[in-house]
Amino acid sequence: MSNNSGPSTRSIHLHSKADPATGAVVPPIYDNAAFAYKDVDTMLAVALGEKPGNIYSRNTNPTVDLFENKMARLEGAKRATAFSTGMAAIHGTLFALLDPSKRAVSIKDTYGASYLHFTKILPRFGIDCAVCETEETDGILKEIDKGCDLLYLETPTNPTLKIVDIDFLSRYAHKKDAVVIVDNTFGTPVNQNPIEFGADLVIHSATKFINGHSDVLGGLVCGSDEIIKKIFEYREITGASLSAQNAHLLLRSLKTLGLRVERHNKNALKIARFLENQPQVDRVFYPGLSSNTGHEVAKKQMRGFGGVLSFSLKGGYEAIKRFLPSLQYAYMAANLGQVETVVGTPATTSHVELTARERTQAGIPEGLVRYSAGIEDSQDLIDDIMQALQKL
Repeated sequence: MSNNSGPSTRSIHLHSKADPATGAVVPPIYDNAAFAYKDVDTMLAVALGEKPGNIYSRNTNPTVDLFENKMARLEGAKRATAFSTGMAAIHGTLFALLDPSKRAVSIKDTYGASYLHFTKILPRFGIDCAVCETEETDGILKEIDKGCDLLYLETPTNPTLKIVDIDFLSRYAHKKDAVVIVDNTFGTPVNQNPIEFGADLVIHSATKFINGHSDVLGGLVCGSDEIIKKIFEYREITGASLSAQNAHLLLRSLKTLGLRVERHNKNALKIARFLENQPQVDRVFYPGLSSNTGHEVAKKQMRGFGGVLSFSLKGGYEAIKRFLPSLQYAYMAANLGQVETVVGTPATTSHVELTARERTQAGIPEGLVRYSAGIEDSQDLIDDIMQALQKL
């Protein structure tokens, strides 16, 4: 397939062929634990990776393989390995690549559990971690200069939608031979491909936009053969594997990824522009707005600005407690990227594991609303927000 094919075409047709045995258009689900062999030599060769095949579904599975191959191609990577959840992918990647002799640099504006890995979990294992102010590039460069084996970025960030320059930071980190990782959950491979801008690895919580229907948990990391092999071996041993059933559902979802993300982008931008002019709103965070500090960088590295925005209400947390229950077309739930609009606060969603003090230290306002725009009609969503704001 041509590399110039559009995202929807690639999401549907990459690695997709009718089943040779039955002609089935939908790939079969290989929902079994083990795979049988007729002779010891062949089984041993497959187990050692000398021949293609599968031994045990904790290690590899044909349905999961297809999902991994599709996602690798969508991200412009050589290889991918899938995990049971997004956090399993993040945790497995960090622990596969870091040990007490290594130093990691990250940014404050990351998903709450990712932030805690660099502030609490990795340091417990003797790994030196520096967590920098996201938009203070000089501070990030200074920490890289002190030594950097791994640079972990998220863009757009969760939940304040900050943007980091993948190209600039990747080139700088590579001077120290660092591995650069970008969480592309908010971006999706439809809107941006971090590997094109120098990232070594791309991570997804496939639970979010990749799935889009709030019925699957999954995670994925894409990159080079050499690095993914290390991560695969760690995942293989520790066992946080993606199931064949979930891989099948994710393959289903990929067929509509381009359509869904296009609608998410459109709705989020319209809502963000509307909110900028509302007197009850203190500030809107969305990279598609020219008022956003990361707008110019976002235009350089993104094809669309994503389906998630956030905004702070005048009146803080008390205003949020009145506003959120008044919404009629939004679920209050701890998810994002699904076809239904979902809202919440960092205290109950992205940064629920952090204390109020830790959220403040991470630059997360308590009066923030994270709004994941679904694929409903945009005017209905805007009217819904308007009536809820009028009740404040």
